[in-house]
Amino acid sequence: MNKTIINPIIKDQVTFMQTAVVTNGRITTLQVTLMPGGGTPLHYHRNFSETFVVVEGTLTITLKHKTISLAAGQKLTVEKGQVHCFSNESVAPVVFTTVILPGSEGFENALRILYGLAGDNKTDDKGMPKSLLALAVVSAISDMRPAGAGVLLAPLMGVFNYIAKISGFRKKLEAQYCKDH
Repeated sequence: MNKTIINPIIKDQVTFMQTAVVTNGRITTLQVTLMPGGGTPLHYHRNFSETFVVVEGTLTITLKHKTISLAAGQKLTVEKGQVHCFSNESVAPVVFTTVILPGSEGFENALRILYGLAGDNKTDDKGMPKSLLALAVVSAISDMRPAGAGVLLAPLMGVFNYIAKISGFRKKLEAQYCKDH
């Protein structure tokens, strides 16, 4: 059963095609509709690779020393540890599939929390959590590790994630936004 979530602030949508729970951790497959101007900051993942397959439109992927524009039918795999970000530099939505190997329930739950917070008006106009505790939880469970200037915030995010964990805030976020999957 595919489930689609929509971020009401930035209008992006994610459909869970295959989840880590259903595939026993083998794979996570998402179909993403990314609005013009949308994307992620520079980051890397320690625990999984990410393959982007463009279905419609043009997806821009920035790696450490190069920028690649992927058109419909093209794909690119970003390996574990490889610094990257993606964006929609066009004027139309881009639709792409992301395949995460091995699957990551934490990554899936981070999206559920982010989109849930947006629905509850607890994010800024770019869809980022207003709460530093929530941002720290999402960063930690998604395995989205900052790169570039974001690295300077990593120690602080670690402290906030610890506080969120011991205070029960992380469990509260997961119970509120991840219970229906």
